[in-house]
Amino acid sequence: MAVKIRLARRGRKKAATYDIVVADSRSPRDGRFIEKLGTYNPNTNPATINYDADRAFYWMMTGAQPTDTVRAMLSYRGVLYRRHLQLGVDKGAITQEVADERFNAWKSEKDAKIEGKRTGLVDAKEEARKAAFAAETKVKEARSEAQRQKAAALLAANAPAPAADEATEAPAEAEATTEAAE
Repeated sequence: MAVKIRLARRGRKKAATYDIVVADSRSPRDGRFIEKLGTYNPNTNPATINYDADRAFYWMMTGAQPTDTVRAMLSYRGVLYRRHLQLGVDKGAITQEVADERFNAWKSEKDAKIEGKRTGLVDAKEEARKAAFAAETKVKEARSEAQRQKAAALLAANAPAPAADEATEAPAEAEATTEAAE
């Protein structure tokens, strides 16, 4: 019996999530399976991959063939690298301690890279939110300034005619200048 590690679709239309399953290659995609290893959600950024790494490693060592997508996920999470190191141990090329040390170093580096990407995305989202808020504030201030100027123009248009005031002030100023000249 050929055993595959593959995805089984779940979820609603246009919002699919997948189960990572070990199944007979002859069974239907969403049908019968041997064991469920975990879940995969491509709708998040970065995609969420939750699975049992030990069971995936066990199935890889017993000869289960992953599909292309699952192979990429297992490679991303280090199961294929762990298998590679274990094959080296089985052949006698390296010891189990060295293999574990190499895998743990790779795993910590990979986890740091994934966390860096996750925090980078959160920071980028926060920066975009702040930039949008600043742009919105600038537009709001421009609108309020335009409304203030419009209100001032309306007040000036509705104010009583200043010509009568100027006529009374002009002779008074003329008298003040003539008295100062004398």
